[in-house]
Amino acid sequence: MDKLAKQLRDDAQRIEVEVSPELDARIRASLAGLRQETGRPPRERIKTASYWWASSLTGIAATVAIISVINLNKVDPESAITEPAPQQFTMPQFTWKPKPAVLTETLEQELDAIQSDLKKAEQVIRDDFDKIGI
Repeated sequence: MDKLAKQLRDDAQRIEVEVSPELDARIRASLAGLRQETGRPPRERIKTASYWWASSLTGIAATVAIISVINLNKVDPESAITEPAPQQFTMPQFTWKPKPAVLTETLEQELDAIQSDLKKAEQVIRDDFDKIGI
């Protein structure tokens, strides 16, 4: 750290700067404008009862004003246009009749048949999309 401090001092001594009289005057004025702190903490303001009453009355007045603005803007329920009541959604009931699968061929042949059916269905859907322009 001593080397760094010595290097900084040496560098600072090599700096050559001319301060204009205007800049010097501005620096002195700003330094003179600063007041020295006394070291005492700032005096606390004593909150009196009148301060408490004033803040309470201000809060009450603001609350009354907000309530009156809300009540003045109320719409008469009879003249209000409302949306029709939403219809209750009912789930359609399906009768589920599961049937056991009857395999007539080997599993590999069944898989090939299912894949073929899926490809045909996919092609039909693609054709339908092409017809409607999607």
